[in-house]
Order: sequence, then C-alpha cells, then structure tokens
Amino acid sequence: MIDFETLKYENYLIFVVVQDHISREVLMCAYMTREALEKTIETGIAHFWSRSRQKLWKKGETSGNVQKVNQIKIDCDMDSILLLVEQVGGACHMGYRSCFFRDIEGKIIGEKVFEPKDVY
Repeated sequence: MIDFETLKYENYLIFVVVQDHISREVLMCAYMTREALEKTIETGIAHFWSRSRQKLWKKGETSGNVQKVNQIKIDCDMDSILLLVEQVGGACHMGYRSCFFRDIEGKIIGEKVFEPKDVY
C-alpha cells in the first residue's frame, strides 16, 4: 500500500478522475482529502471533499447514485488519483450518467438517467 504521506496534496486536496471500470468513460472529476481516500478504501464506496460545502461527502449519499470502487490508481507524480468504479445510476448531479454530457458547442451528447428534482 502506498504511504499516504508520499501523495502530493495541494491545500490538503488531491485531484481525482472517476472512470467507469468497464467502458472507461470518464464520469466526473473531484477532490479528495486524506480522510476521503481512507474512507473510500475502508468502505469500497467513493468519498470526496466538497469544496463548496467544505465537508466530506459520500458519493450518492442523497441520490443513491453511489460509486463502487473497483480499483484505485495513483499517477506517476503522486498528485492525482484515478478511481475505476461501478457507477450506480448517474454520476452527474444534473441527472446525466457522466458530468461530461456536453460537447464544445454546448450540444447535449450524454445520457440523462434521472431527474435531479426527484432525488435532491
């Protein structure tokens, strides 16, 4: 196991890319604190740090759209994490499977899988 002290946090945060473990679709990006990483490892469910709410949160704690962690990878510089997950429901709080549901022109190209007003 990698010593958490060797990870390069910036302001106590480390950048995280979340990807579907089968399709490799990028679902979302977020940040973790050391505590969020420890909770993720302990529970097998993705936990992150909410910069807007300034608190630890379990992905899906309100919506039920959890991310079951299949694998955790650390990049070569030790400053980013890649989570390979099984996504239950949508990853995006706007109801889409992935947070990357628009192209550069603004056209919706992603799949909407739930209505936010029904779960939040």
